[in-house]
Amino acid sequence: MLVLLARPARGAHPGAVVHARTLDDAVLAPERAVRWVWADTAAWYPRLLTDGVRVERCLDLRLAHHVLRASAATATSDLARAPRGPFDAGPAEQAAEPDRPPTLFDTDDEPTTEAGQSDADEDACLAEVAAQDAAVAGAATPGRLRLLLAGESAGALAAAEMRHTGLPWDVAAHDAVLRELLGDRPRRGERPGRMAALAAEVRDALDAPHLNPDSLPDVLRALRRVGLDVTSTRKWELQDVDHPAIAPLLAYKKLSRLHSANGWAWLDQWVPDGRFRPEYVVGGVVTGRWGSSGGGALQIPRLLRGAVCADPGWRLVVADAAQLEPRVLAGMARDERMSAAGAGKDLYAGMVDAGVVPERALAKIGMLGALYGGTTGASAAVLPRLLQAYPQAFGAVEAAARAGERGEVVSTLLGRSSPRPDAAWSRVQADALDPDANDRAQSRARAQTRSWGRFTRNFVVQGTAAEWALCWIAELRRRLWALGESTGTPGRAPAPFTARPHLVYFLHDEIVVHTPAGLAAEVAEQVTAAATAAGRLLFGDFPVQFPLSVGAASSYADAKDAARLPWDEPLDQPVDDRADRS
Repeated sequence: MLVLLARPARGAHPGAVVHARTLDDAVLAPERAVRWVWADTAAWYPRLLTDGVRVERCLDLRLAHHVLRASAATATSDLARAPRGPFDAGPAEQAAEPDRPPTLFDTDDEPTTEAGQSDADEDACLAEVAAQDAAVAGAATPGRLRLLLAGESAGALAAAEMRHTGLPWDVAAHDAVLRELLGDRPRRGERPGRMAALAAEVRDALDAPHLNPDSLPDVLRALRRVGLDVTSTRKWELQDVDHPAIAPLLAYKKLSRLHSANGWAWLDQWVPDGRFRPEYVVGGVVTGRWGSSGGGALQIPRLLRGAVCADPGWRLVVADAAQLEPRVLAGMARDERMSAAGAGKDLYAGMVDAGVVPERALAKIGMLGALYGGTTGASAAVLPRLLQAYPQAFGAVEAAARAGERGEVVSTLLGRSSPRPDAAWSRVQADALDPDANDRAQSRARAQTRSWGRFTRNFVVQGTAAEWALCWIAELRRRLWALGESTGTPGRAPAPFTARPHLVYFLHDEIVVHTPAGLAAEVAEQVTAAATAAGRLLFGDFPVQFPLSVGAASSYADAKDAARLPWDEPLDQPVDDRADRS
């Protein structure tokens, strides 16, 4: 049964069920239980979580529409050819409006007739469900699209839950790092003491008493005035310059980044209650990777990892997928020899053992060149050997690159498709074909085609890796809930996760689970089992492995240090045995 939530009439309960029906052929799979259907998970699910209600499965109509609208597999469907409608706002557009009304259908000039409002919204949602169902059913590989839409919707549930629970964060530990590096917290609008001292050093060394070290043009002018021929203030350009202003300038820039990105203002805004709640944007990147619309969720600086601390009596289980994109490439291309190189060991070391390349560094350089379009230096030298050894895998990315250079669409394993080049790209290509085109026009066109080819080359692999990660999250989310409640010390996460292990962080190929200490070992096993299951979902019985580095500890820093891959030597003393941090 699909249970549909549309915007309810004014005065109705915000979780009102507007319509329920049974579909013979559901969009995502045959139904065994209720699946919630709504316009936007980010708008609906937080309300339920606030009431302590967890949703097992859902269909996010907006996310599904976004995939189906652009997929080459559904290009001839009525959904793909229809005019733009309320479901066409992409993830990034939605994220830009954090205070927007709760569904896609609310407007400032709504009619006041309650029955008319709910009827119109119900009709729009039902029409969208039917259009998506027809689009998927008409695709050549409907099963793959169903898996993609299921993963996308499950990811949206996980993202809402991670924002609901938050990543446990020790404010005092964070403050101690800032004070050690920056000095005492300054008054609003002032620089911290260490930064102010470094700024004074830079001004003295450049004889520029009024220099603003935060202004790139001012700093460049001051550097050139003392005879330094520099084009930027980047570290790689300045680090070899011999002048007394350089060391304090580089030190200032490093502290300035910390102060602006993760300083006291960030701490006040994003960790007000000892929990970091970033704003994830599911499908926010064109390849399907997640984005973030605030808080800097896509990285935790190394020097602040120690501030990410589990609740007393709890642990953080941290897992990273090893060499994810190369292994995904082997699976999607069904290259058995490349898959065998990574069976139970480091993939790059396996290439050396197979005699393909003489050393691990060359294998890695060549692989990065294949994935990202490296055409010079060591990458270009080793690529022919890799192509000869693994023709299916490397042939797949080469074919994607050639398609992109022709301005064609490429697709991931499950059916997410790349955008076409824009009109400006097409005009440059057309100008180069003009009989009177000069060398400059032709050179510009070649550069554009190569650039777009690099994009499509990586799109098919990065996008399929994002699909694997969605399956990993969905499977792990299900397994964690099945572990049930712990009888140990309750955590500080809100209901319904107070006594249950739960996801608290995700970044491309890394997840963090917050778990009662007594369940940490079992959670680590489930994390690994979920990765294996994700591989089977995407690649069936093809023998590609997805090993993880997994560690458990009281802090994120210690868990990262404890993380080990299956082929690593075990630690003499488990980091997890360290004392709890309050």
